[in-house]
Amino acid sequence: MKTFVAKPLQAQADRKWWVVDAQGQPLGRVASKVAAVLRGKHKPTFTPHVDTGDFVIVINASKVKLTGSKADAKRYYRHTSYPGGIKSIGFAEAIVSKPALPVEAAVKGMLPKNVLGRQMITKLKVYGGAEHPHLAQKPQTLAL
Repeated sequence: MKTFVAKPLQAQADRKWWVVDAQGQPLGRVASKVAAVLRGKHKPTFTPHVDTGDFVIVINASKVKLTGSKADAKRYYRHTSYPGGIKSIGFAEAIVSKPALPVEAAVKGMLPKNVLGRQMITKLKVYGGAEHPHLAQKPQTLAL
């Protein structure tokens, strides 16, 4: 039996679109499922060094939940590249002002930290509400 190794052009040819409803779901469970689909681990043609994953649309990101007291303690940091320029925002603030931030940050942390991971995160589309502009791609529902 021979080992299958996907080529980059083969992987791009058979990409699907999936839609995930994050309403009432724990953030970590949504992020781990989405990261696996972005990597392509759900396919039999998965190859670690090739982007074989699909596109994922996450809707209702503003209604994602955190368990325990993490909603009070969770912070998101960024730096302006100036001395003393560290900025942080709490989960409660982020879910109101930037509803896509918690989901994007959680998924990004579960992807490879290299060029391949940066390529995979571009296939993630996150929306705070139930509407999205990708109806022409005919996305299928991904069960969690």
